Amino acid sequence: MNEFFKVLADETRLRCLAIIFTHSEICVCELIHALALPQSKISRHLGIIKLHKIIHQRRNSQWVYYSIHPRLSSFKKDIIQQTITELSSTPLFKEDAKRLLSMEYRPGLAQTDVQEKFVV
Repeated sequence: MNEFFKVLADETRLRCLAIIFTHSEICVCELIHALALPQSKISRHLGIIKLHKIIHQRRNSQWVYYSIHPRLSSFKKDIIQQTITELSSTPLFKEDAKRLLSMEYRPGLAQTDVQEKFVV
């Protein structure tokens, strides 16, 4: 359980989890755009989260998508969800959501769906 909380103790990992939890499944390119961080940093943190079986990875052609691990316990989901709820009103997390919403091309998402599905 200590390792789980260590994963949540990092701001970049929490920002990634907030986007993934909010949007069910998201491409790594969307995380790069939303967080405005280099691909190497995002990938390193996603690797740590994945190693602890909090998220699951799926590849479709050149795109890599991340979602909540199907076997993540409801206890851990609740902790993450409560944490994200508390942080969602902070400027950094609001800016991440706004940047994601402004992304012009989102893999797997029709452009008409973007305005309807994601409200900042």
